[in-house]
Amino acid sequence: MFTVTFIRHGTSEDNLKKVRNGWRDDPLSDLGVKQAKALGESFSSTPISIIYSSPSKRAYSTALAVQQHQSLPHPSLIPNPDLRELNFGVAEGHPWTTDCPAIDAAAASPDPESAVEKVVNELAAQGIFPIIPTTTNRFPGGETLDDLARRAERGMKDCVLNHLSEYIGLGSADGGISSTDDYHVVIASHALSISELVTALVKLDPLADQKKSYGVLSNTAWTRAVIRARDGFTGTFSISNPPPLEVKITHFNDTEHLKGLDTTEPRTT
Repeated sequence: MFTVTFIRHGTSEDNLKKVRNGWRDDPLSDLGVKQAKALGESFSSTPISIIYSSPSKRAYSTALAVQQHQSLPHPSLIPNPDLRELNFGVAEGHPWTTDCPAIDAAAASPDPESAVEKVVNELAAQGIFPIIPTTTNRFPGGETLDDLARRAERGMKDCVLNHLSEYIGLGSADGGISSTDDYHVVIASHALSISELVTALVKLDPLADQKKSYGVLSNTAWTRAVIRARDGFTGTFSISNPPPLEVKITHFNDTEHLKGLDTTEPRTT
């Protein structure tokens, strides 16, 4: 069985401040460290073949907690920049502005992309950073959601399809992964990034519900998919043009490991 588990990082310092933290490299908070430890312990009896992580501290530290609770020899932990969160540009480190009639009006205009761009730039100059309602607009210096989706597709090829091609297309006789063995890829990433990664994976299943949205996970929550080639596949597995896959989402936003966890943060003076 070929399995992929997507893990959102633990609560970070910026999460507690309720500010945007895309490429801003803040560490885990004390609560986040507790969450990551609980996650690692809960995965200790689940064999993992390889771990990929965003290089951001909050994600990599979470991945490290999972790795360190695995049996020896520990699975490799590999950072991949395509697993980073959306880059919020000049909005990094600033809180969200959720009530913004100007951005709502721009999104409803006949030319929403141009109108939203104008409003976003004007508001950013005033230190106001709304939630951008389109996938094609960005804060100055940042990325669009479409940019993130393209990164997620690259990350999916590097971190999942690369191994799936060995599992399905080669087999141990050619030096690859035996299809009789279980192979488990873990990806530690971020809220919006994981949403796009799961979407990119599900797109490879022609019978899946392509309109379904995979929303934001809680901190250290995980989502799992089991993947196989659909019946009738023969020939060589191409990473650039994979065969029709069956992608089953078996778990979504699982936080069972957090039950009973002390969630209080130490007081600071």
